[in-house]
Amino acid sequence: MVMKKLIFIVLINFITAANAQDISTLLKEASNFELKFNETEALDKYKEVIVIEPSNYKALQNIIELSCSIGSREKKVNDKRLYYESALAYANRIFIIDSTNANTYYLLAMVSGKLTEVETENKKKVNLVKDIKEYADKSLAINPNHGLANFILGKWHFEMLDLSWFKKLAVKTLYGGLPEPSLEKCIFYLEKCKKQEPYFVYNYLTLAKAYKEDNNAVKAIETLKLITKLPKRCFDDIAYIDEGKRMLEAEQ
Repeated sequence: MVMKKLIFIVLINFITAANAQDISTLLKEASNFELKFNETEALDKYKEVIVIEPSNYKALQNIIELSCSIGSREKKVNDKRLYYESALAYANRIFIIDSTNANTYYLLAMVSGKLTEVETENKKKVNLVKDIKEYADKSLAINPNHGLANFILGKWHFEMLDLSWFKKLAVKTLYGGLPEPSLEKCIFYLEKCKKQEPYFVYNYLTLAKAYKEDNNAVKAIETLKLITKLPKRCFDDIAYIDEGKRMLEAEQ
């Protein structure tokens, strides 16, 4: 009987060690695919990880971010929707795993923002706009220096300032209004993100647009010049840096 227990324990330890090794290998392979901008292959590898370990936070986060990134480049709305809804399902799963993590709320805010691109029902779209800010606020309440949550909130202010009067009216009618968007707050959050995430290209691009909106050409040009020096760390950075270069040429 004792021998059987020992064999069972050894077997369990062997399986656990083997799984850990598999996960480590898969994460490394996924990371290598990302470095080569092969996002679809990376996504598949991260999904293999959660088959072995469903609660692997790192893999789940990368699945969510890659699903949003790949989905944003799809041409057909239904294809975008599939990626974004998949990201939402994984974001809900990650919330169950760790609802006290600032990063969890950042991911929920990001997915909510992506879903606004494909939502056609006005009430649901306004609800998503509301969710973006609430989730970003919760993230920053836990960790005020979460760079990407600061970006989400800065971008929220920037996009809300650009809303048509009809959509603004809908927000007020359905929810009694949200806090008024502010260009000053937009720039504050984006600058804070820049300190925490110094290589996040999309933040620089949004910040340059915010400075341009604020009629601060000096700061806009300064920010655009920084974009041209940033490394391309993901597939989307290629387009963002190109856009930044075009903006810089137009401003000079």
